[in-house]
Amino acid sequence: MPDTPHLIIPSAFLPVEGCRQALQGLRLPHLDALLRRLSLQEHTQTPDDALSAPHERVLAHALGLPEDDGRTPWAAWELCQRGRTPDALHSAWAWITPCHWQVRTDHVTLADPAALQLDEAAPRALLEVLAPWFAQDGITLHYDRPTRWLAQGELLAGLATASVERVLHRDVSHWLPGEHKAHPLRRLHSEMQMLLYTHPLNDAREAQGLPPVNAFWVHGAGRLDAPPSPTGAAPRVDTRLQDAALREDWPAWAAAWQALDAGPLAQLHTQAAQGQAVRLTLCGERGALTWHTAARSLGQKIQSLLRPQRFADVREKL
Repeated sequence: MPDTPHLIIPSAFLPVEGCRQALQGLRLPHLDALLRRLSLQEHTQTPDDALSAPHERVLAHALGLPEDDGRTPWAAWELCQRGRTPDALHSAWAWITPCHWQVRTDHVTLADPAALQLDEAAPRALLEVLAPWFAQDGITLHYDRPTRWLAQGELLAGLATASVERVLHRDVSHWLPGEHKAHPLRRLHSEMQMLLYTHPLNDAREAQGLPPVNAFWVHGAGRLDAPPSPTGAAPRVDTRLQDAALREDWPAWAAAWQALDAGPLAQLHTQAAQGQAVRLTLCGERGALTWHTAARSLGQKIQSLLRPQRFADVREKL
């Protein structure tokens, strides 16, 4: 039997006025038809201050990864996917994202790293500057891409972290890794801010009208003790709604919903109509709803005809 396709959609709904306005008049016929055909399998709730977003928890479960809040070893898992399993299992790993912290009157927020417009050269030079400081705490930095490096070291084992997307535009104080201010990573944050404040690299960036790189973000940390055992085929995570929501671009968010309905959701509905087992998970900031293909009793079929399930009926649960 072929693996069951599973589509995960983050930021399907957010309880803010801009989102609610964007939904007015929005028609999603394929989604509604799919929800009428499928059965609700699971409804999970996540605290507002949880480090792991609802879609991250669902994905971790499907991939057979640890689901403890903030402790899914995403960096080590990705190394496994690249065929570097011996490296991934050798020690603890994390991602390091160079970023810009916006200092406000009473709090500090994480700005979108994409706004830094990092090319290939600047991040490599920056890594050379920061690497010796990380090495003092047993963390080795490896260049991976301009907006994300790999970090390796025992300090990262069991470290609870939040993704960049989870913290974007929010006060960083709650989301910083390390349980107390004396944690080495907290100290590293302070040292790197002082180091980068007057560094020539940032002088050059500001001369070009670019925001300075004045901080870093650690995420995806942890140790992978053994290759994961997924419960089925790897789900597809479609982030186009999340991308628009993080920009608070609600017209783009509504357009993304229409594109999803006409594309992946229409395809999933066709597969379900042809008798193939499918799964769909819609996620918000605090909740996740998962539907799947399942046999239904006559009473359930009659109820679905009398009271058809639609996205408008379930979105507030996200």
